Amino acid sequence: MSNKPLILITNDDGITAPGIRMLISVMNELGDVVVVAPDKGQSGMGHAITINSTIHIDKLTVENEPQIEYSCTGTPADCVKLAVSELLDRKPDLCVSGINHGSNSAINVIYSGTMSAAIEAGMEGIPSIGFSLLDFSLSANFEPARKYIKKIANNVLENGLPSGVILNVNIPKLEADKIQGVKVCRQANATWHEEFDKRIDPRGRTYFWLTGKFVNLDEGEDTDEWALENGYISVVPVQYDLTAYHAIQDLNTRNLNEL
Repeated sequence: MSNKPLILITNDDGITAPGIRMLISVMNELGDVVVVAPDKGQSGMGHAITINSTIHIDKLTVENEPQIEYSCTGTPADCVKLAVSELLDRKPDLCVSGINHGSNSAINVIYSGTMSAAIEAGMEGIPSIGFSLLDFSLSANFEPARKYIKKIANNVLENGLPSGVILNVNIPKLEADKIQGVKVCRQANATWHEEFDKRIDPRGRTYFWLTGKFVNLDEGEDTDEWALENGYISVVPVQYDLTAYHAIQDLNTRNLNEL
């Protein structure tokens, strides 16, 4: 058995996406890598899991590279569940998800398959990080962020994370000399102003395309949106405990037991 850390890699853009190939390259420098990723794009899947159909796993042949790879027909969260329950002989020391093509800052973390995979791993007690680059292009250049990705991942390997915490890391689309550094910050208060493009198919049925505009409502200088707009890599600690603790006292004053 290797003495190197075991690193699980997944994503939501699919196992052939350039972002995950870069992440594999970086993580191979830090430990023994096992990849379990969707066989096709699963962007916007959130924390969906497969319960009404079967899931298939195919082990891939990777020549001249040290990692082990599996292609999965399921969602990003499925990939992590199968990796932990069926494919690995021990719990990973680290799970990294991405590198996503496009932002997962602010409210996007809720919809993100990339972050949901990392959160699923966090729920399994695995220190986990989701990485995203603010560039949707398949020809996106991930190289400027390479040293930062390695630094952040290595730091988590060496120091762990607080219980229940996962890191949401977003990287601006900049050349290496323009990146200002890393800023730990909070999630911005932002939203999507959504519209549906209504159309009619050749058979006369109505269908819709979801469109929308991202709107940042937050003027704070301690947010991920501010950091990204000012050339920083944003690091937001997120958690899967969704309890609004500040609301408990208020709700307890409302006499909910009085019928």
